Amino acid sequence: MVDDCAAGGKAGRVNYRVRNLDIVDMSELGEVVRAGVSTAPHFCPWHTPPMALKDRLFHHPIVWKLGQRTQKYLFPYYSRRLGADDLLFINRGYEEDPPMALPLEASDEPHRVGIQFYHRTATQADLSGKRVLEVGCGHGGGAAYLVRTLHPASYTGLDLNPTGIAFCRKRYDLAGLDFVQGDAENLPFPDQSFDAVINIDSAYNYPHYRRFLAEVVRVLRPEGHFLYVDGRLRGHIADWEAALAGAPMRMLSQRDINAEVVRGMDETSQQWEDMIHRRMPAFLHRIARANWGLRDSQLYREMQSGGFMYRMYCFAKA
Repeated sequence: MVDDCAAGGKAGRVNYRVRNLDIVDMSELGEVVRAGVSTAPHFCPWHTPPMALKDRLFHHPIVWKLGQRTQKYLFPYYSRRLGADDLLFINRGYEEDPPMALPLEASDEPHRVGIQFYHRTATQADLSGKRVLEVGCGHGGGAAYLVRTLHPASYTGLDLNPTGIAFCRKRYDLAGLDFVQGDAENLPFPDQSFDAVINIDSAYNYPHYRRFLAEVVRVLRPEGHFLYVDGRLRGHIADWEAALAGAPMRMLSQRDINAEVVRGMDETSQQWEDMIHRRMPAFLHRIARANWGLRDSQLYREMQSGGFMYRMYCFAKA
């Protein structure tokens, strides 16, 4: 976690003081600097570098690796700050053209685009009477909606974020729904425990993606379904596809959903802006906006241009 940063008088001199050295490998940070940060004499995570430099940093694999390694610290902080707003959905949202017009109860309507992301992903298979695991359940809004509407026999939501899991356990009281704090790369369940695994807008944060896929396959029963939405930078798609092809699962369907996710981001952007300004200190506003991909953020632009691609998948365990 960056505690402070300052630029020296000469271009290229960037000094960092970093807390928790187990989070950031200094040799990796040095590679980021050599890759382009050193060209910006005033680079700092809460300053705005020139657009060309921002593009280079956004696409650099070490930047993404460092980002993955800090998520387990950022999300508990976001939960503490934003949970007071009863934030139930952390995904970026999903809307089709024409709109899905999914029938919702009045209490669900404020969460429409988040719910639609879950509905479209989960209904790729029949979950009625099934044992379901969601990896990366966030604040549990999707889990609660699917339990109420699709009627699985049981639904377990797992997340690395202990503050988020505490929020879920306090917020929801539904038969068959439980929440577990745990690691997506080391799932705390026996082999062949579930008929379906759901993972939405989360796995790009996992440092060891192939390990996650191996765990999904391990806990799925034969012919069980992996219902999955994720995204990657355009330059990382080949590795993503190779990892999926190497897992012992059959791909039943695949869809590119950038347009649908961008519409969802448009719908939720103002809500996120309001929460960030109301609940977070001013010096973190820029970081939070970038992390959630709000309008005019680098992620939002990459989504619009196709530099970052979202896909929806349905797999069956071979």
